[in-house]
Amino acid sequence: MKKICNPILRGYHPDPSIIRVGEDYYVATSTFEWWPGVRLHHSRDLIRWELIEYPLNRVSQLDLRGVGPSQGIWAPCLTYDKGTFYLVYTVVKAFYCNMYDTENYLVKAKDIHGPWSEPVALNNFGFDPSLFHDEDGRKYMVSMVTDHRVPKKYVGRLVLQEFDASEERMTGPVRDIYRADGIFLEGPHIFKRNGWYYLFSADTGTGEGHGQTIQRSRDVWGPYEMYRPYDGKRQPGEAYSILTSRHHEELPLQKAGHCDLVETQDGEWYAVHLCGRASEDRNPEDAERFAGARRYMLGRETAIQRMRWTEDGWLVLAEGGNTPRETADAPRCAERRFEGEALAGEERDSGETLTRDEFEGEGEYPCGSVHRGSCIPVKGSKELSGSG
Repeated sequence: MKKICNPILRGYHPDPSIIRVGEDYYVATSTFEWWPGVRLHHSRDLIRWELIEYPLNRVSQLDLRGVGPSQGIWAPCLTYDKGTFYLVYTVVKAFYCNMYDTENYLVKAKDIHGPWSEPVALNNFGFDPSLFHDEDGRKYMVSMVTDHRVPKKYVGRLVLQEFDASEERMTGPVRDIYRADGIFLEGPHIFKRNGWYYLFSADTGTGEGHGQTIQRSRDVWGPYEMYRPYDGKRQPGEAYSILTSRHHEELPLQKAGHCDLVETQDGEWYAVHLCGRASEDRNPEDAERFAGARRYMLGRETAIQRMRWTEDGWLVLAEGGNTPRETADAPRCAERRFEGEALAGEERDSGETLTRDEFEGEGEYPCGSVHRGSCIPVKGSKELSGSG
């Protein structure tokens, strides 16, 4: 069986959002205060990924002048409905003194390659917006909202409001669908399966305690029930994470969380998530901030895990437990694609034959972490297919 090697997008690809359209998979990631704000990658097998577009390629769509460090684009959400691609995103202008200046926008396109529309202003009371397309044609936006009161009444809230697609504006009441004084949630997405609405959210910030929770309700407005899987290392007051590296400093993939979910054409389920790979260096013990913390020189990266649904309708890691793996079994479409390429002799329209180097798991890095599955033209073609 083919394997997916994590991270699938290496080096500074945080906050992944994934969709499938037919046989094509697309992932959106953010670049914070750095241009282009959002990057789009494409795959047909979840193994090999190619950078294809910068959807926010005009200043009228994204103006980052004056934006400070760690601000800019946070957690873009890419969705697709009835022939249209939707991208919602936050432009964070400030988050000082417990106050967040968060402008949320939407752009759309008929083709993933664009052109993408001028932005539609949505609101500015929270960040990490996600657009949900319900089966009845109605659309909703869920987002995280910080509490600016001192002392805080809530650590963080998730709010829901309807989006009127015909008028391209938010409409109706804004309602809390989650609030708590202990378990901090952000990066929410809503999915619907078998009559259940699932609220899929990141928990516990973005550091080494990061994780992912799941809740469900029969009504999109809630109330939502939290899934509470057994975790022998969980401490009182911690989140009930279905994916986390918390309490596992030895794992290569740290900071696991901030997931998005996709179903393959064969009914398999995968979750993309951000992660980080720690270096051996640590901050000085007398550092003003993050004293003694491990350093992550490549920033936050994108990984993927195979998922499954339990008999009682909860989502869990396919291999059990709740910790991220460096490899995942590839979907059936990947097996078909590789078999089809072999039968075709790896030929392109130009008639040039391509060769592939395969690394089958010897040594420390079972997937060949530096070079994996790249197609190399024999006669110097300019076209390359690979994961980079």
